Amino acid sequence: MLTRNTADVIVVGAGVMGAACAYYAARSGLRVTVLDRGPVAGGTTGAGEGNLLLSDKEPGPELELALLSTQLWRELADELPPEIEYESKGGLVVASDEAGTVALRDFAARQRKAGVTADEVGADHLHDLEPHLADGLAGGFHYPQDAQVMPALAAAHLLRAGGNQVRLSLGEEVTALLTGASGEIRGVRTAAGEHRAPYVVNAAGTWGGEVARLAGVELPVRPRRGFVLVTEPLPRVVRRKVYAADYVADVASGSAALQSSAVVEGTPAGPVLIGASRERVGFDRTLSVEVLRRLAAQATALFPVLSGVRAMRTYAGFRPYLPDHLPAIGPDPRVPGLLHACGHEGAGIGLAPATGLAVARSLTGGEPPLDITPFRPERFPSTA
Repeated sequence: MLTRNTADVIVVGAGVMGAACAYYAARSGLRVTVLDRGPVAGGTTGAGEGNLLLSDKEPGPELELALLSTQLWRELADELPPEIEYESKGGLVVASDEAGTVALRDFAARQRKAGVTADEVGADHLHDLEPHLADGLAGGFHYPQDAQVMPALAAAHLLRAGGNQVRLSLGEEVTALLTGASGEIRGVRTAAGEHRAPYVVNAAGTWGGEVARLAGVELPVRPRRGFVLVTEPLPRVVRRKVYAADYVADVASGSAALQSSAVVEGTPAGPVLIGASRERVGFDRTLSVEVLRRLAAQATALFPVLSGVRAMRTYAGFRPYLPDHLPAIGPDPRVPGLLHACGHEGAGIGLAPATGLAVARSLTGGEPPLDITPFRPERFPSTA
């Protein structure tokens, strides 16, 4: 079998997560090979809205990861080209009644203690922030730290920013992990040949469980399907990311059933993105008219101005879901040389920089940028 390349580390997956791991590893002086069976951002990243959110996260390990990533995305926005469309536009979470406002107030108070900026907005001031919002809402909270990028371009430019330290090989599906006599990682095998390296990073997104199984370990990543509606280009009728309070509960839920809640945001290019739905139906990409109707109805209830706007297209994606809603990050003690960076569900674009930096520090023996113990890959019991 032909050995096509030798590197310090192989990253499996060319979405934003793999790109961030490659970027920070390359900045640390490592030679990186990035492999993907498809194109750059061909999986979950390419079907994402590009949200960089603090507003939807409970205090705890994921929020700490998001706070660090928020800082890192600001730094990356200064380094990467403007084509990534980084926009620090902030987010607005709204409640339809007083009970919802009370719940948001309690949630925001706990987030503030963790370092999040959350400002209450009374019902009479909602239109100051979003003039086209529906009347009759009870209030909301403004999150100025929320931001957005164009995810596919962000992944592509992160890979490019690695320079000569990063070698990208697309259209190569990893079929086996190569190991030594003691079970340590030696590289990977694809149909085109072998790639050698003492470390492999599993950044395969929704397919992260399959890559883990190639190494003989269990990582219970499951797909959680979501649809997004994309409108025709419009003037900036939606200034921020705006969503209904029940979206937070949907994010935290582990239900396999269909859930949908209004999430609406404008983009620099003009189209408005409308989500968000969640359901576990395996890798079924069948277009669901029921979901699209729900999304359209919920969006127009929040922004009546959208009722006469045409939806130009829709797309589906699969969020890589782990049962405890925390990603798997860092070395896998069961297989020396194997690291994971997957299972971030719908927050992967926002959490990619901190994850990539944590993986790079693990690879070089550096000090972790935060405590990654809660994300340890071996925390799930074996199903064997």
